[in-house]
Formats: sequence, C-alpha cells, structure tokens
Amino acid sequence: MATSSSNPTPAAPLDLVIFGGVGDLSVRKLLPALYMAHLHNNLPEQTRIHTLGRQSWDRAAFLNFIQEKVRGFIGEKAYTDEAWATFVRRLTYVCVDATEAASYLGLKAEMQPGSDRVYYLATAPSLFVDICANLSGAGLIDERARVVLEKPLGHDLASAQQINNDVARYFEEHQIFRIDHYLGKETVQNLMVLRFGNSIFEPLWRSPQIKSIQITVAESVGVGSRAGFYDGTGAMRDMVQNHLLQLLCIVAMEPPVSLDPDAVRDEKLKVLRSLRPMTVADVARDTVRGQYSAGASGGEAAAGYLQEENIPEDSGTETFVALKAHINNWRWANVPIFLRTGKRMAARQSEIVIEFAELPFTIFNDSAHKSVNRLLIRLQPEEHIQLQMMAKEPGSGMKLRPVSLNLDLESAFTGRRAEAYERLLIDVIKGRLTHFMRRDELEAAWAWVEPIINGWEQLNEKPKAYTAGSWGPAASSALMAREGSSWVEES
Repeated sequence: MATSSSNPTPAAPLDLVIFGGVGDLSVRKLLPALYMAHLHNNLPEQTRIHTLGRQSWDRAAFLNFIQEKVRGFIGEKAYTDEAWATFVRRLTYVCVDATEAASYLGLKAEMQPGSDRVYYLATAPSLFVDICANLSGAGLIDERARVVLEKPLGHDLASAQQINNDVARYFEEHQIFRIDHYLGKETVQNLMVLRFGNSIFEPLWRSPQIKSIQITVAESVGVGSRAGFYDGTGAMRDMVQNHLLQLLCIVAMEPPVSLDPDAVRDEKLKVLRSLRPMTVADVARDTVRGQYSAGASGGEAAAGYLQEENIPEDSGTETFVALKAHINNWRWANVPIFLRTGKRMAARQSEIVIEFAELPFTIFNDSAHKSVNRLLIRLQPEEHIQLQMMAKEPGSGMKLRPVSLNLDLESAFTGRRAEAYERLLIDVIKGRLTHFMRRDELEAAWAWVEPIINGWEQLNEKPKAYTAGSWGPAASSALMAREGSSWVEES
C-alpha cells in the first residue's frame, strides 16, 4: 500500500546582519565561513547577508573590497567562479553608524518580510547596548531575532554583568549566542563523544586514576595589528577566561542527562563553580606570567613585545600565562590541572593531555623509559587523538618504549570538515545553543579569573621574560615539576 508523506516546511527567509561587516573578523573568518556554508547548501535558500560599515560605498566599491579582501581567505579547492558569483548576489552593503538611530532605517529597508534575523555583533562591546537599542527602536527585534556576541565579553566581572544586563533588555537568554570559536572545532565537539560515547574511559576519568591534566593553547605569532587592544587585555583575559576554561569544562564535566543545551551547560557551570578560588599566596605560588622578548619565530627574527608597534615601552601586560588549578569535587580531588597559553611560542599548537596515574609497582626495572600513559587530544594545527602506551622494544630483554595508538579523524572520516566559524554560524541559524556560553557560565568564569588578576596587581611583579620562539618562561616548567609532571614537549 502506498504511503503519503507531507512535504517539508520550507525554511523561512534569513537576514544575517554583520555589524563590523568590513572589519578584520568578518573578512578573515565570517564571510569565508558563510561562503563555505553557501557552497555546501547549508544556508536557507532565501538568505541575504547584510554587511554593515561606516564607509559611503556604492555596490561596485563594496564588491571590489570583497573581491580584494575576502577572496584570499577561501581555499583554492573550494573556490569556483559560479559559487562565488551566486554567493556575492546574497551580499548587501549598508552604511550604518551603529550609534545613530536614523542609520537603521536603511537596514530595515533591506530586510525580507517574515524573515528570521541573526545579528552578529563583530564590534567592540562598548557598542552592544547602542546597537541593541537602535535595532529595537527600528522594530527589528522580535521573537524570531537572534544576536551573536563576540568576545571579549567584559574586562572583569562587573563589566561582563553590565553587558549581559544591557543585552537582556532587548533579547531573551535563548536568543543570545555568546560565541567562542574553540567550541566549534571538530575535535572539541568530538571530545564529548570520546568521553560519553565510549565505556572504556569513564571508569578511568577521575581521581586517582588520572595524575594530571594539561591544556595548552600556544600561538607562534605576536600581537601584530591587535597591539592596541591586546595591551589593555593580556593573555589571561584574552585566552584563559574563555577558551581554556571552556576546554576545561568539557574535559571535567559530569555526564549531562541529554544533549539539550541547558543540560550540557548546567554541567559546565558546575565545573566553573567548583574551581578552587585562589588567594594572593596561591597566585604567587601557582601562576606564571610571562612576556616575550626578542628571538626568532618561523626561522625569522622576531621583535620583543616591548618593541612591537603601539606597545608602551614600560608595559607590564602578560603575553603568557601558566597556572595550576584544582576542582573541588570528588571526581577531581587532588588532580592538578595545568593551563598554559602564550604568544610567540615555539609552535602553533593547541592540545589537551590527560596523564594517567603511574603504576604502583613496576617489574620492568631495566627499562630506560618511565611507564607513562597519556591521552593526547590535539586541536590544532592538525586534529587527532593519541593514546600513549608502553610496548616492548624489539630484541632481547624487556626494555619498554612508548608507542601511540592513533585516532586519525581525517583518515577515518574522509568527507569535508567544516571550520569552527562555519559550524557555529550554522548552529546560530538553526537555533542550537549547545556550543555557546550561557550568561551564568560567563559570569562564573570571570568570578574565578578576577581574583587572579587582582592578585597579580597586589604582588606588583613584572612578567617573566621568555625568548620568542620558546615554550615560555622556565618558571612554567618548575610549576609542573613541583607536581612530578612536565609539559608534554619536555617529556
């Protein structure tokens, strides 16, 4: 007997509005990501992308800008003249002064009737309240609207709370997407599956089976064109408060009851609230601040931070942070957690290392290698997971050597792997909040980080110098050594 099926409801028109649409983030990340989503048919058919700026451009001038600036951030294999031409037809340019209510009339005129609306605020947080107020005044906010907030979300807890309060006057919490692009990385999302989709690790994922955890986000570049912003921010605010703590949450959280966004974010919040607060004495003992000095990077000479353009010659801003954290709960009792990030380091490398507990006793006394089991989760530059185990060296005797079991995701899944911003933008369009921070998560992260920053101010110590192209100050290695551990590249 034949069965009938109803046709799927066609997707509503989509208006995606990028404030700061001709800025660096939009050019390098957002527009290339949207091109890829367009190329692979992941945008609703009636999608218009409105790029906003203050330049008085006609369409020809705007298209010249897009061709010159955006085209270079699209891989050659992904580019075709046909796809680019159809993508560009989705784009509009609207001259808008974010602080002027009258400017929004031109934007309103470009909107499609009955559309879903996504407002991406790729601007300084100081403009968020003006943008939201003016959108509301123009009648552009309703139940079908969503807003995406780029970091940094605040300079401290009070300013983060103020931003949240300001935006909440115009958008409900389920309409607010606080983006952290690290949560869009394939391997980060796969970490959830690694932990909660496999029975092998769960009995071991706790104290005392785990000796330590280390999370590193290292950059080989200096501050570059971000010098003005970075000097008033530093590595703690720029990286630890968001990227590293979010990675820690996924590593340390309890199994959520489901993949419902709030179920996942509830468990992440518990981790943040369980982080042991640091006193000034803790800050002095368990944190390392660094600042890169002249050296070499990528085989070329690299200036020190104080020699970078637009950096004050007496700046005390840290470009490197290493710290030891503890989580006060049963699962992670007595497990030190090491977080590290820095600029001008030896390599661009982001990874999570789970070091399992040592054997209580070994019978292999003749081995030159200490028995160490590690799970290494590499996020960049390549994405893979390795389980380090001990094996016997060929030949006579019982000498051990570490070998790795590799989960090569690129070999296992040969299809295209979307970049983080593309994946997260699709989530925004579909209204999926799982990989975005909730308000209480953001504020809990600031509540833990702020006493550390205040402790540094009280201690009034200059950051420790480290040579550009190295792995940071020697004090970061000493921090690990006190716990009988070492950074993975030193072991």
